[in-house]
Amino acid sequence: MAAVSNRVGDSRGRLSLHENGPMVAPFRAGSSRETWRERQSMQEKTMTRKRLAMVVLLCCLPTIAASQQGAAGSGDVLALEKKWTEAYKHREISLLSTLLADGFIITVEDGSTYGKEGYITHTADASVQVEVAELADLKLRLHGNTAVVTGAYHEKGRSNGKPYEYHDRLTDVWMKVGSKWQVIASHYSVPVKP
Repeated sequence: MAAVSNRVGDSRGRLSLHENGPMVAPFRAGSSRETWRERQSMQEKTMTRKRLAMVVLLCCLPTIAASQQGAAGSGDVLALEKKWTEAYKHREISLLSTLLADGFIITVEDGSTYGKEGYITHTADASVQVEVAELADLKLRLHGNTAVVTGAYHEKGRSNGKPYEYHDRLTDVWMKVGSKWQVIASHYSVPVKP
């Protein structure tokens, strides 16, 4: 009796079952010789890459969310900065009271410092008429619930009937308490001329 070949398989050389047990189909020129272990290894690598991509995405989501909130917060703070300048110019004491934190402190051009009450008293002084109060070159940096604003400030007016004019640099620190931003510290200085 002649020997019967028990080699059975598909055209890709995959393992097939035959009545005499598992057999590997012969290799054919031009076909892939991929084994089960190679396929398994490729699948594991693919899953590892997918898991890594998912971890990176999950790690980045808080940063993306914070930057979107930061963008909204920056617009709020800069609008409040301008509102504060207008309230000062027009002596809107009630508005100033809401913008300034209870522990607010300001250092002005001559080095004097004032708390919230002293600053409001100064602002309410009728012997000072502010004609120009304008901000320029504002830059904002957000750090969680704290915002730091730097920029230029120009003020012109009359004090006790005498004209005055300031060209200052400013640094204002705002803090968000609950849903409300308030300024907690401010520093105005006159730039040194070269």
